[in-house]
Amino acid sequence: MTDQKNEKSKAKTEQVTGKVKETAGRAVGNESLEAEGRVEQSKGDARQAKEKIKDTFKH
Repeated sequence: MTDQKNEKSKAKTEQVTGKVKETAGRAVGNESLEAEGRVEQSKGDARQAKEKIKDTFKH
C-alpha cells in the first residue's frame, strides 16, 4: 500500500514541478525550461494513469 501512495505522490510532484517549470520558462522566455516542464508533467500524468489502472483492477 505504501508503494502505491508513494507512486501517486511522485505523480503529483512531477505534475506540479512540471507546471512550475513550464510557467517559469514561459515567463522568462526560456523555451527549453518550458519544454522540460511539459515533459515532466507528461511523466506525472502517465504515472498517475498507471496508478489509476492498478486501482481499477484491484477492486
